[in-house]
Amino acid sequence: MPNPTLIVLAAGIGSRYGGLKQTDPVGPSGELILDYSVYDALRAGFERVVFVISRDIEAEFRQRVGRTIERQCDTAYVFQELDDVPAGFGVPPTRHKPWGTGHATYACRHAVNSPFAVINSDDFYGRSSYQALHDQLCGARDRDGFYDYCMVGFVLENTLTEHGHVSRGVCAVDKDGFLVEIHERTQVQRSGQTVRYTENGETWFEIPTGSTVSLNTWGFTPSLFSELETHFARFLESRGPELTKSELYLPVVVGDLVREGKARVKVLPTQEQWIGVTYQEDKPKVKKAIEDLIRQGIYPENLWG
Repeated sequence: MPNPTLIVLAAGIGSRYGGLKQTDPVGPSGELILDYSVYDALRAGFERVVFVISRDIEAEFRQRVGRTIERQCDTAYVFQELDDVPAGFGVPPTRHKPWGTGHATYACRHAVNSPFAVINSDDFYGRSSYQALHDQLCGARDRDGFYDYCMVGFVLENTLTEHGHVSRGVCAVDKDGFLVEIHERTQVQRSGQTVRYTENGETWFEIPTGSTVSLNTWGFTPSLFSELETHFARFLESRGPELTKSELYLPVVVGDLVREGKARVKVLPTQEQWIGVTYQEDKPKVKKAIEDLIRQGIYPENLWG
């Protein structure tokens, strides 16, 4: 089996951030968060990276990312296109935003044919997350009627920002460490000493701070691509007027496959501290965290030399 591939989802607009956070530097030598992600992944044993981007940012992304990472490993680019839909479907004329993380991963179906990890470009997951994914994926085999998937499970309280809400996949895990269910919560935030979420902006529900959550840090076999096509078709059939804004979330697809008895998802627990730039106000904290890791010897001051 070839070494696993790393898929980096980098086509998002960053509406809450107010700009292209994919190419906004956070390191002392101009490094991006995704530079640190790829650096950690290569050290863990990944040998190939596929970036999912939009055509609107292609020139800037290739200039900013290609000139460094293409020299480090086999690098490919995939475009998330609005009209990349299953046969028989069209795009509503009022639809302008991307279809979501499930669709972004689906866009890689012609570029990846080995076990692969999926991450966000603007989230810092920590070295051990990539090592756990790599080691699990090296032995990944669909068998006994189940797809063999995995995810890194973070502790909720380690994944929050002080500057607003975030999206988190809140998970239930069985005693053997497999995912039982996952619920995508799109507005999760601190409230004093507690954490809570809302679906409508009015009614709030508390979530235990020690809950296991997904940060879109997944491991899959190529079987996922056919399932994504099936689920995307269902999504397009069922949403009707909601298709103007609704998104196909990758965690929702995974949750469906678990519930349908098609997939077993091993949860790889971590105590890593999430660092991300959901909002502009997050950036100073991210830069400080990177500086601290450099002082600890985790990263060189100039990442790529």
